[in-house]
Amino acid sequence: MSSPGISSSSSTLPETPPATDRRRWFALAIVMTAAFMDLVDVTIVNIAIPSIQRDAGASFSQIQWITAGYSLAFAAGLITGGRLGDIHGRKRLFLIGITGFTVASALCGFAVNPEMLVASRILQGAMAALMVPQVLSIVHATFPAHERGKVFGLFGMVVGLGAVSGPLLGALLTEWNILGLEWRPIFLINLPVGIAGLILGRKYITESKAPRALKLDLVGVVMVTLALLMLLYPLTRGRELGWPLWGHVTMAGSLVVFGALIAYERWKTARDGSPLVELSLFKVKSFAAGIAVQTVFGVALGVFFLVWTLYLQIGLGWSELRAGLTGVPFSIAVSVAAGVSVQKLVPRFGRKVLQAGALTMAAGLLLYIWEADRYGQGIAAWQMALPLTVMGVGMGLIVAPLTDAILSEVPQEHAGSASGLLSTVQQMGTALGLGLVSVVFFGVIDEGVVPERLPMEFVDGFQNALGWVAAVLAVVFLLMFALPAKPKQHVEGGADPAGPEASGGLEASGGLEEPRGPVEPREPVEKEPAAAGH
Repeated sequence: MSSPGISSSSSTLPETPPATDRRRWFALAIVMTAAFMDLVDVTIVNIAIPSIQRDAGASFSQIQWITAGYSLAFAAGLITGGRLGDIHGRKRLFLIGITGFTVASALCGFAVNPEMLVASRILQGAMAALMVPQVLSIVHATFPAHERGKVFGLFGMVVGLGAVSGPLLGALLTEWNILGLEWRPIFLINLPVGIAGLILGRKYITESKAPRALKLDLVGVVMVTLALLMLLYPLTRGRELGWPLWGHVTMAGSLVVFGALIAYERWKTARDGSPLVELSLFKVKSFAAGIAVQTVFGVALGVFFLVWTLYLQIGLGWSELRAGLTGVPFSIAVSVAAGVSVQKLVPRFGRKVLQAGALTMAAGLLLYIWEADRYGQGIAAWQMALPLTVMGVGMGLIVAPLTDAILSEVPQEHAGSASGLLSTVQQMGTALGLGLVSVVFFGVIDEGVVPERLPMEFVDGFQNALGWVAAVLAVVFLLMFALPAKPKQHVEGGADPAGPEASGGLEASGGLEEPRGPVEPREPVEKEPAAAGH
């Protein structure tokens, strides 16, 4: 995910390959594996923190940076990574990103001290920022409109598996202590996966980029990176540092930088048409509404997954492996519901499926609160299976259709920018959620009680936090009214040979969207020849 100026092919090809081209399914498997690798890597470290602290002698501050450094570098680079894919080729940026991610994983696995591990994690996050935006962009540019619903359903399943596979995989690898390497295999496992992705990606992924020449907006890169760091760094470190005044000032200052960025990007668009952030995307109602939903939904996920981990391991005193296995019903439910929602439910019921998902997930949370209160510290893993399954079904009904709804009307030339924005706001939402944990969870815990009482304090904090997450999902439910009432054919699908029926055959209704005029012919996209090794 190379240098500017990819040489043009002598001929231009249509935006999507013919339906008979099976290579695109191999390409899908490759980019989905890379997405799964990133999702797992975000969470796999948390479960191994005690082992890292013992073996590497890391301080509490260094442990914070081992987890936060990745997220900060990842969030700060996503928009730039997406735009670089539009300009220089999504395949090229993906391959650069997966190569760098694999190298950084090796550096993490062979780190000789905590300082090297922190630096390697920051590099790993930066490389993920080049790799991850290309995943949805490659899907957007490779598959015809009528197939994208199925593909985004698969993407939702990957998200579901990645959400809880990280802790489980981390617990297993740490407990097995392979070759006496302690925690190191949680990073080294990326090496064979990354190398395979690089080799197969070169062969099967077809190159695509924006159909007209774009330039990288370096001023925009600096401004968006600064604004994101000013917002996310104080949120990430705030509780540890006691919420200092400078943190609040910095977060408030980020809003000023964001405002200046918008003004600059408008000027840049008028000047040469090559802004970093394509502001015209926010004129697409489904994109703007979906971004708002994604941000708030990210807050809910950020709060839940952290407090859930603390509840299981500190409140209940469970081992890493037991905590990881407890999440299996959730993971299975998300994966199944994601596939069914896009392929079966959304074409018939539209956004009602997403809204049902928000209400179902909230119902699962309320059931979890009731069980945690009734059984206290004596609760068993099997008793958590029902609320976790209900929550998983709700999340599965949201994640895959939401991605499809946000990107469905995005012009192909801005697919990378849109994908980067989508991933960025999700990270921002998650970071905001992590910041809120200090209020809704730690804010109700009395850490000065006798040690025997402290686990019960975590149980009480867990119930309080879940109540707030349910309230956030109610806000998500209301925001979803701004989404299209029914699925629409993707912008580029106007000339799709499969016709409207193949994409669901349903136009937006309910008066939420203005009727669209005739679909413009698709712009050609330069693509590399299909020969392997390019």
